[in-house]
Amino acid sequence: MRLDKYLKVSRLIKRRTVANEACDNERVMVNGRVQRASYDVKPGDRIAIRFGQRTLEVEVLTVADNVGKAEAAAMYREIMDSPS
Repeated sequence: MRLDKYLKVSRLIKRRTVANEACDNERVMVNGRVQRASYDVKPGDRIAIRFGQRTLEVEVLTVADNVGKAEAAAMYREIMDSPS
């Protein structure tokens, strides 16, 4: 699944266009490297997202096309949420 779609489906970012812009502006890193929105997300990947002064780091547990709001949080495990 594409990185921008994963961010939207897992509800880490509210809209896919916003996720795409975050990737374009180099605010999303996967496994320590800046990635484009077209990156293919796999279980085990570590995604770090910068929100202004905050950085949220998660580990991908599952990849699914359609999930409900309740199951979205089960797609990843939060590793770190700290100010930069």
